Amino acid sequence: MTAETCGEAETYTDTDLNHHDQTYNSSETEYSGDDKEDGDVNLDPDLSDPRSEIRDRDSDWNESSSSETNVKAVNKRLSCPECGKQFLHKRSLQKHVRVTKLKLFSCDECGKIFSKTAYLKCHSRVHTGQKPFACEICGKRFSQKTHLNTHKTVHTGQKAFACELCGQKFSHKTSLNTHMVVHTGKKTFACELCGKRFHRNTLLNKHMNVHAGHKPFPCELCGQRYSHKGYLKSHMRVHTGERPFSCALCGQKFSQNTHLNHHMNVHTGQKPFACEVCGKRFGRKTHLNSHVSVHTGQKPFVCELCEKRFRRKSNLDSHMKYLLFCGS
Repeated sequence: MTAETCGEAETYTDTDLNHHDQTYNSSETEYSGDDKEDGDVNLDPDLSDPRSEIRDRDSDWNESSSSETNVKAVNKRLSCPECGKQFLHKRSLQKHVRVTKLKLFSCDECGKIFSKTAYLKCHSRVHTGQKPFACEICGKRFSQKTHLNTHKTVHTGQKAFACELCGQKFSHKTSLNTHMVVHTGKKTFACELCGKRFHRNTLLNKHMNVHAGHKPFPCELCGQRYSHKGYLKSHMRVHTGERPFSCALCGQKFSQNTHLNHHMNVHTGQKPFACEVCGKRFGRKTHLNSHVSVHTGQKPFVCELCEKRFRRKSNLDSHMKYLLFCGS
């Protein structure tokens, strides 16, 4: 008797044929479910055709007889028409053909998949540590040519990435992305000890010295100590009067880059800091902190002469000037 469902031209007993039909039908049902699951992938029509070349090429059937039941179990293996690799289930063959047809390449070390061998080759240097691209000026080496090209802007001074909000330019795209949090106010890195938040992980690491009490950088002019060399460098401008940060729109100069960033809100009108109580917005975090005391009633600034308290430091400063004027 011939199995008419799939076109196999083998001879079976009635019992064998019934078993064959059940195996074929259950396989087709499983395959249809896989088609639905992977519906976003367009596979070769031969894979979904019951009369496909895949089954025609793989017409070998392995029969094993049971001594107890004397019934033959039929096991059919599907093979890939491209490489000949065999699979027990159509789902496995389907996924194999998808990878083959899309020409995907997998990293043997971590399993990450790439669409081109060139991408895989570049990625492999992550595991090997190979850095074939060297800077002709300083000799620093890189694993990818794009990283070398980005590095070269350090020597050329080229700044191709500009902030659309304030016009400040950067040599690296990552530097621009980091800068954008100045406008958005987003600070994703939080100190586990005091809860203070930072928009850069490097700033958080520097901040941790505050809790450790480690301040190895003293000012030679006034003796004030700092936890990081960068803080000392910024402090020195108090003594030198240097203001290296200039506004590209109005020319006003600042001693700190953060002061320039705050100033840019004057031109853009952006107020990224919002009060959670009333919704009022501010261009600076310090202004928001001062405003919050309106809701809390807190007055943290105390006059040392009369112990009068103020919500804002500016009010305390005005009060002190008044006392000095009256005393004179």
